[in-house]
Amino acid sequence: MAIIIDGKALAKKIRQNLKVECNKLKEEGVNPKLAVIMVGDNPASKVYVRNKSRACNEVGIEYQEYLLKEDSTQEELLDLIKKLNKDKDINGILLQSPLPEHLDINKAFKTITYLKDVDGFTPASVGKLSIGEDTFVSCTPLGVIKMFEEYNIDLTGKHVVIVGRSNIVGKPLIQCCLQKHATVTVCHSRTTDLEKFTKDADILIAAIGKSKFIKADMVKEGAVVIDVGINRGEDGKLAGDIDFKNVEKKASYITPVPGGVGPMTIAMLMNNVIKATKEQQKEKSNF
Repeated sequence: MAIIIDGKALAKKIRQNLKVECNKLKEEGVNPKLAVIMVGDNPASKVYVRNKSRACNEVGIEYQEYLLKEDSTQEELLDLIKKLNKDKDINGILLQSPLPEHLDINKAFKTITYLKDVDGFTPASVGKLSIGEDTFVSCTPLGVIKMFEEYNIDLTGKHVVIVGRSNIVGKPLIQCCLQKHATVTVCHSRTTDLEKFTKDADILIAAIGKSKFIKADMVKEGAVVIDVGINRGEDGKLAGDIDFKNVEKKASYITPVPGGVGPMTIAMLMNNVIKATKEQQKEKSNF
């Protein structure tokens, strides 16, 4: 039976440590502040934004929401981002996805100034990550890496198989795992004979958004299994991309859904806001 990686407890510990750092900044007259932009009225986005607001409140980060109408133009969105880029009171800018279809999210990410890119989605952040420089790392991949570190799961020489190639999770995870000296394979919707790869994984990370897609017969005995998926079933209950009940019997470590990667993602956002605030203070002291 697998050891369950408790993302909820780890995220709480990280938030407590960040609260100490936040208080130190406040003693120096610096008030970390996050701006969250939401376009439209997506119910799931509302839940995520509410959770981020609560986490900010707990850590001591100031929080400001900017709500744009569903029919807002690209220009209106970019103008708001540019305004927040210039606002010295704002330390981090988060653009909540998904955006309405008529808006270009990549153009919006490119507009966010690097030092406020707490989501790690700007080309500068992505480029720095790919060449191994210190940067803002996308929150979910960073959360997964922190889990490995907390549970002393060494990636050196291990075969990591990532199922999913999104810009938000799959692609940055490749770089994160390479930096931990893993051998990385990425699978996706066009991969033929997926099971051949998943069965060979020492560490299997599922990030595809298909409920209970990874079955026990697709997993190697003793593998570490990380479930990034969050899917709501017909019964209203949350489930991951892994068939948890059956895979748990074969894995050495496994993350649950909920209570696994999800809380870590929000904790890493808080981490990136504090990091951004410190980086901006360094920039000021250089002038």
